[in-house]
Amino acid sequence: MKKIYLAKTAGFCFGVNRAIELVNSLLDNGRRVCTLGPIIHNAQVVKQLASRGVVIADTPDDVPLDTVLVIRSHGVPLSVYNELNEKNIEIQDATCPFVAKIHSIVTNAAEKGDIILIAGDSEHPEVLGIKGHCNGVTYTFRDDSDLLQLLNKHPELKEKNVSVVAQTTFNTEIWKKCLNIFNKDCTNATLFDTICNATQSRQREAAELSEKCDLMVIIGGVNSSNTSKLFHICSEKCRSILIQTADELPENDVRAANNIGVTAGASTPANIIKEVLFKMSEIQNNESFADLLEESFKNSNTNGKVVTGTVIGVDPTGAYVDVGRKQTGIVELKELTDDPNATTSDLVKVGDQLELIILKVNDQDGYIYLSKKILESRKTMDKMIAASPKVTTRRRRRDDDTEDVAENVTDTTEESVEEKETVVFEGTVTQVIKGGVLVACDGVTVFIPASQCMLKPKESLESLLRSKVKFVIIEVIKGGRGRVVGSIKKLAEKEFWDNIEPGQTFTGVVKSLTSYGAFVNLGPVDGMIHKSELSWDKIKDPKEVLSVGDVVEVRVKDVKKDKKTISLGYKKAEDNPWEILKNSYPVGTVIQAKVVGTPSFGAFVNILPGLDGLIHISQLSLERVEKPTDVVKVGDVVTAAITNVDFENKHVSLSIKEVLKAQAEAAAQAESKEETSEDAE
Repeated sequence: MKKIYLAKTAGFCFGVNRAIELVNSLLDNGRRVCTLGPIIHNAQVVKQLASRGVVIADTPDDVPLDTVLVIRSHGVPLSVYNELNEKNIEIQDATCPFVAKIHSIVTNAAEKGDIILIAGDSEHPEVLGIKGHCNGVTYTFRDDSDLLQLLNKHPELKEKNVSVVAQTTFNTEIWKKCLNIFNKDCTNATLFDTICNATQSRQREAAELSEKCDLMVIIGGVNSSNTSKLFHICSEKCRSILIQTADELPENDVRAANNIGVTAGASTPANIIKEVLFKMSEIQNNESFADLLEESFKNSNTNGKVVTGTVIGVDPTGAYVDVGRKQTGIVELKELTDDPNATTSDLVKVGDQLELIILKVNDQDGYIYLSKKILESRKTMDKMIAASPKVTTRRRRRDDDTEDVAENVTDTTEESVEEKETVVFEGTVTQVIKGGVLVACDGVTVFIPASQCMLKPKESLESLLRSKVKFVIIEVIKGGRGRVVGSIKKLAEKEFWDNIEPGQTFTGVVKSLTSYGAFVNLGPVDGMIHKSELSWDKIKDPKEVLSVGDVVEVRVKDVKKDKKTISLGYKKAEDNPWEILKNSYPVGTVIQAKVVGTPSFGAFVNILPGLDGLIHISQLSLERVEKPTDVVKVGDVVTAAITNVDFENKHVSLSIKEVLKAQAEAAAQAESKEETSEDAE
């Protein structure tokens, strides 16, 4: 039975996809477009774009006014960029990321003084562009024999520092031969494998197919470098033909072949490949193949199917992926994330493996449109439902007496869970709405009420916009329009209670005052400072020390996690009057103190804020005192000496009498000295 095999990687590469998509996007937006040279090496595509008004310019001087110039995937020399800037021409750069990488490599190498060697066709636009980014000596070579001639002609290359790159579509087998020469004869060379991985896959598949087929059909433009290489590779193994369209198929060769392999260059759109394959099936009258082909283009890419893809290119608009299908996969930036601040390069890089869901397949442009965000949103929603302590299912109820659906009636069932493992989610605040904010979390939009946003005093909801936040789910409403409700505050509360311990210090804000103390907001929860902890001095009302809104430093004295209460201390240890007394007022110190009380047994005086001492009635005077008020009254400031301190029982004794005694003795001594002096005279 005759068979036809289609190479998996045949057709548009991602670089060409990107360039064509860019041009079509500009046209769709009403822009006039010009390309610097044909956008791709495919006459049919170029003709189609020309019918939409796309103009081809050979040089910057040829660019019409009021047009956007698209630089094709081959790239251009640095001098062309400079000329375009000088002429103030608007450009859109569709240079293939692989080619742009080569530009960066040779620029850096040339700046270090390396000689640049380029494997490729010296007249190909891509190679001309690469050479245009080298500020120094460059050489090109087409194959291994050409390289040997170059090294013999320039023996200095074997001794000097050399950097070697390859045209992205260079023949991989020839490149291997060239590498062997460098490793043997030019050991100072730094080798960069810059052949596009899509090119390598395409060439490898072409070689494998040509070994098991008696006819290879290569579809592509006659001027296409990569198509020519495919033809050369296949021709070494079996009879091969190169065509541009289905009309060029040699019917006799197709009828005579038993096993036909089909591949296509990077500039060949999917619709042309499809036309060729259908015509081949008609020639062979192979109806089963026609059905199989239709399935390969259609059912294998069913919308909604989950696939795994490898990132093969990244640009600001999105990522290009190989999903093992005929068409190239495209994941637009909006299908990668909801984060308005993220760029494609922040999210993925070449080589990453992504799990994706197919959104749609476009055979005309050869694309599969995929989404990472939608697939993640499904998984995330399942996690949120599992993590939510409250799940509500809404459904519309039919009236018993009519077939009509009651629009405003909901039948709500709730599933409440007392204890669930806390699952923390993270997302970006994308919008401020009435009553709260919306957070994008892996494709799911979560509503966080203002009361659950953990705002600081005088902070507005707008301050959260575009910031990343962590939260827990407090409710999921399924059915109808549905809703997921989250809380930043509850997560903060849980983390707070998990970590709070006595002895910790916090900066808080006085939230309210009562007759017995002050309540202080510590962020997610409140704690209380008892009146006795507000000051070392005796106070009647907390308002004597604090006001609502004051920012205070507090320490945790006690925590009752089961009752969710926290006792706070505000008095500072260094302000403890007993410590000050111990360090600065030894026994014998004479102080000035105000009388604050006159009980029958003596007088109380204030030594320091929060610390009073007693002058016993017997110590109020040198004379006998009947009652304290005969000597002092409240408010008097007296001079007294500290005579005893009982730190354990918090008692301080003072004496006016001792001070008076000392003063009398000092006076007597002074008088005695004076009399002695007079006698001497």
